[in-house]
Amino acid sequence: MPFELIITAILIAAVSGMPGLFMSRSSASGQRIAVLLMVCSSLAGLSGAWAGLCSGQVSTLFFPWPAEGNSVIGIDALSAFFLVPIFLVGGLGPIYGLGYWPQRKHQSNGRSLSLFWGLLVAGMALLVSSRHAMVFILGWELMALSAFFLITVEDHRSECRRVGWIYLIATHIGTLSLFAMFVLWRWSTGSYALQTVTGNASGMLMMNSIFLLSLLGFGLKAGIIPLHFWLPGAHANAPSHVSAIMSGVIIKMGIYGLLRILSLLPGLPEIWGWLVFTLGLICALFGVVFAIAQHDIKRLLAYHSIENIGIILLGLGLALIGRSTGHPGLVVLGLAGCLLHVWNHALFKSLLFLCAGSVIHRTGIRQIDRLGGLAKNMPWTAALFVIGAIAICGLPPLNGFVSEWFIYLGLLRPVITGGTGGAVAVFGVPVLAMTGALAAACFVKVYGTVFLGSPRDYNPADVEEVPFSMRFPMIMLAACCVLIGMVPVAFGSVLDSVISCWMPESGLQKIGVMTSLKTVSIIAVLLVAGMTTLLIVLAFCRRNKSPQVGTWDCGYACPTSRMQYTGSSFAGMVVNMFRWILRPHEHRPRLTELFFKSAEMDSHVDDAVLDRLIVPFSNIIERRAGWFRKFQQGLTQYYILYILIIVILMLSTLVPIDELIAHWYGR
Repeated sequence: MPFELIITAILIAAVSGMPGLFMSRSSASGQRIAVLLMVCSSLAGLSGAWAGLCSGQVSTLFFPWPAEGNSVIGIDALSAFFLVPIFLVGGLGPIYGLGYWPQRKHQSNGRSLSLFWGLLVAGMALLVSSRHAMVFILGWELMALSAFFLITVEDHRSECRRVGWIYLIATHIGTLSLFAMFVLWRWSTGSYALQTVTGNASGMLMMNSIFLLSLLGFGLKAGIIPLHFWLPGAHANAPSHVSAIMSGVIIKMGIYGLLRILSLLPGLPEIWGWLVFTLGLICALFGVVFAIAQHDIKRLLAYHSIENIGIILLGLGLALIGRSTGHPGLVVLGLAGCLLHVWNHALFKSLLFLCAGSVIHRTGIRQIDRLGGLAKNMPWTAALFVIGAIAICGLPPLNGFVSEWFIYLGLLRPVITGGTGGAVAVFGVPVLAMTGALAAACFVKVYGTVFLGSPRDYNPADVEEVPFSMRFPMIMLAACCVLIGMVPVAFGSVLDSVISCWMPESGLQKIGVMTSLKTVSIIAVLLVAGMTTLLIVLAFCRRNKSPQVGTWDCGYACPTSRMQYTGSSFAGMVVNMFRWILRPHEHRPRLTELFFKSAEMDSHVDDAVLDRLIVPFSNIIERRAGWFRKFQQGLTQYYILYILIIVILMLSTLVPIDELIAHWYGR
């Protein structure tokens, strides 16, 4: 039954946007049909995924494949776990789009957005359900191309076209890496089937090659530093509900790929775990540092995606170290934190992007320093943003705290038990603690600047709360954040089933035995009760009317919104602390008069990889390779001659691929 529901959900999602293609561009009927079909797909997919998680059974389907033998689609606990955020966010996004991206206001691209949204969800669900390399690549490419068309849906904007091409180049570099990995997989195992490798089918050199290629291919999709260069621009320029599914779900497909491949390889070297752990430390710290220096609210959230991918990698690295060194406790705690943070990040980051989209939808402004005072006119959005901010900072009683708590316990376990691997605590605990502190500072900056104070560059009378179609998805995501944070014990068995699927060896303890989830729930309930009581007391005290007076204005007789602290001022201390990595560019005014009329200051932070390495290097290559343009004359006979020369050279040096690989790997 779970398997049939998943297949049905994939098919419905794939065709959800097609009816709109046969309707008028100005008609909203096509969008409403797409939303209805996506909701049906989401309900079927979530039902099938949850049933698969609870049953713990593996369901498979064999079907003919022209490349080699039969291909397989299967649902196990790991697949079902990742299907939950795919169908949850995939079903809520189109509902949000009814208010945010209505067909009548976006006649030129509304139909294509609905079409590629459904194909995107279908592609992701297909790849996590695949048990064959060719089916995996099919789902991967369907996801990659659909995301490209969603990012560039506003192709009349040059910035959208630019970030779209950067994303396309990055994703296809990753795809080529996966092609190479699966070639080695086929050479090593004799099959394209994604099954557990047994015995000594793979030598150490072959295993290292497969691991590094998978880390490159999946790392590009996940946005692991330094492979993240496509991510900030793509997330910032896509429509906000597209940004939500990209950050909350798409980048997790890279995490899924790593988990799936690593679960199939035997005898993992300890160095692999340390490499993943180190990348996690770098992503977590540098991601939040670059986030706090941003002025664009969506670009800030994009860098926080890199930070949270780092936290997920910390958990995965712990699990790999524990598996290599024979410490099942590290495996359970690390993998539980990794997996639960996959869910948690999908929830609170999608929520934050949707809240940011609501702000942009009503004000038309993305620059944080130009916003202010929105809590009065948009109370629902302000309250829901607070929930997402508390969750992403890893503060109790919300879901982000629970997954990070698992990782903290895993980091400290070698110290408490006296086992080996204490270095993970020495390096991991301070970095994770600093990451949480910087994230809290970052969201204090965002919330204080955007929602508190007075309006800056817009008329507050023109701003009102977003419609219910946009609020409903945000409320659902916020409710899920509260549910996991308040009742984590309800999800312990789910994590146990996925951990057992990833590492089927016996002897693993249950997560509920290693951690007191009931205690966490009790503390969360008491904390919420205490906060609620405090709010009631404060509300009661305010009933006693006191004289209305303004806040202390530093002696100014007529203060204005221009005198408020900006987000840049608030973050200035942190930016200066990390100036060695951020290297901010500041353009200060030259004050030549004693009483000047106006002055402007501008500051921005370049991306460390794209703007400082890739773009300068590509400019050098373009200048150095300018002479080659003489060969591009637009004459067909020249191109035929070039092709003939290349074919002759290839035929003269042709070596069978099997012989080449056998020579390289000594087989």
